[in-house]
Amino acid sequence: MGRTVFGSFPIQSGDMNTLMPYLLLVLSLLCLILVMALRMSLRKGSKASRARNLHAQQGEALAERLLQRQGFSIVDRQVARSWSVDVDGEILEANVRADLLVEKGGRTFVAEVKTGSLAPDPLYPPTRRQLLEYLFVFDPDGLLLVDVDNRAVHEVVFPVA
Repeated sequence: MGRTVFGSFPIQSGDMNTLMPYLLLVLSLLCLILVMALRMSLRKGSKASRARNLHAQQGEALAERLLQRQGFSIVDRQVARSWSVDVDGEILEANVRADLLVEKGGRTFVAEVKTGSLAPDPLYPPTRRQLLEYLFVFDPDGLLLVDVDNRAVHEVVFPVA
């Protein structure tokens, strides 16, 4: 029989037939460990995502109660609108979704619900841009920023020159 060098161990060619089932077993176990690790990391991501979604739902429910205590009536939830954007002569559709549409004193408001330390700040760029987009797309009588963590409702006005 011929000799094959496997690493630094001389192996008889007949020995490879004996080792093959063990090599396949080790390879299968490594694949199983890899699949399990991948599933665990995906599960962690989905668990965090579920926690964020639950926190957002609870925040929106609390925001509704805050608004109602201040005399606002809830008109609609998760209100979607689309609008057209012309980019180099090509008309593209953009979608926007507001948390709440509310009314008070004959005026209609878009209410944006925020939690955390940065997002409820109307000067925080993503929040400011979102409110400006609502002003443009929904053309409401007013904009409200609901800071759930601080139990506060702020009317935000962007002066137009």
